[in-house]
Amino acid sequence: MTNFHYLNTINNKKTNKMTTRIRIDQAEPAGYRAILGLEKFIESTTLTKTHKDLIKIRASQINGCAFCIDMHTKDARKSGETEQRIYALNAWRDTTFYTEEERAILALTEEVTLINNHVSDETYASAARLLSESYLAQVILAVITINAWNRIGITTLLIPA
Repeated sequence: MTNFHYLNTINNKKTNKMTTRIRIDQAEPAGYRAILGLEKFIESTTLTKTHKDLIKIRASQINGCAFCIDMHTKDARKSGETEQRIYALNAWRDTTFYTEEERAILALTEEVTLINNHVSDETYASAARLLSESYLAQVILAVITINAWNRIGITTLLIPA
């Protein structure tokens, strides 16, 4: 999320003006840089652009981060992702639009994002069967990273530009 910028505002109903919540990049720049460092690592991995996009969009949908959904669907379109696959992503199980590897990555993304339900042995085994150990580790780190960004975006009320 190298183009992560703050538009975190809320609508003040009395004045109809926008007010800003905390800017973590300014309040705790070292912590922000640490998360940005993880994002830069993810961008340097062998994960395909398609896999990164699917992970970022699906986790952001689950978490309800409008800022990230907006950003990552735009990025995916620029990278050649089809409208059909983007629109159907929240119902990926009910389509034939995604490869076996993508389906395993999406299942893992959902379970890691909804971690209170734990990651099932079945989901993990499916991903481990289809992906190399290194690629699987990269997928898990990518899911963790977008979840961190989603939590920043939601907590600080980032809004799409």
